[in-house]
Amino acid sequence: MRNITEVTIFVLMGFTDKLEVQMILFFLFLAIYLFTMVGNLGLVLLVIGDSRLHNPMYYFLSVLSSVDACFSSVITPNMLIDFMSKNKVISFLGCAMQMFLAVTFGTTESFLLAVMAYDRYVAIYNPLLYSVSMSPSVYVPLIIASYVGGILNASVHTGATFSLSFCASNEVRHIFCDIPPLLAISCSDTHINQILLFYFVGSIEIIAILIVLISYGFILLAILRMKSPEGRRKVFSTCGSHMTGVSIYHGTILFMYMRPSSSYALDYDMIVSIFYTIVIPMLNPIIYSLRNKDVKQAMKKVFGKNWFLNKVYSSH
Repeated sequence: MRNITEVTIFVLMGFTDKLEVQMILFFLFLAIYLFTMVGNLGLVLLVIGDSRLHNPMYYFLSVLSSVDACFSSVITPNMLIDFMSKNKVISFLGCAMQMFLAVTFGTTESFLLAVMAYDRYVAIYNPLLYSVSMSPSVYVPLIIASYVGGILNASVHTGATFSLSFCASNEVRHIFCDIPPLLAISCSDTHINQILLFYFVGSIEIIAILIVLISYGFILLAILRMKSPEGRRKVFSTCGSHMTGVSIYHGTILFMYMRPSSSYALDYDMIVSIFYTIVIPMLNPIIYSLRNKDVKQAMKKVFGKNWFLNKVYSSH
């Protein structure tokens, strides 16, 4: 028998231990976080407050914005505290909770992006029946199912990861408690965890991307049948925004999790993970609002007395 000291706290190593660099990063990510919260929560309030945006398309968009705000809040505030602290520790339970919430919101966003693609297909392919096909009895269960899928996926990975033993090291080379860096410091056999990660993430990505591709395949057919150039431009504008968000998000997810563990480069992966946890939640309000006529009109209504904001939104 040998004595094993189990880890009870983790140390999030982050980017660097140089104070001057940490100060710069603190103000950079603080600005990003504030912009993210204002943009996403502002979009939610806009959808709630403007009757012209009371339809399934904007309900999905407001749910996506709330998920982005929560996703960023799980990661960024703790990271900002770590930038200003010498003691970058997180408890075992706190680490497990951070992973659970991050995976929940990350997976929920994948499903929501797929649902939004299906919603666009229904609206464009058969617009006369849109209100019937996307009634509350349809879109509410789709939103709930997205969250349930996120919670189930997070439960599996969090349970599997924190059932491992951590005795060799408690230094996590990452900005938050993500799965790959925790598997890297475990003193248990992580083979089963690697299989779970690959197949669960792979299955979710295949399902989500297939729904997006099939939906946009039908949308493309509908566009080719349109005789009005104005109608085509409107469809391309609406769908182009969504495809931009989908491509960036799924591209980073596939890069992060759909690789063999031997190819993990934690320092490089840390930078990539910032895109889907911090940068994309900041970009989504811009991507989905500046090219959307209804959202811009709602913003002009709210900020109509502000000449500067009116000029900004009328220029896009």
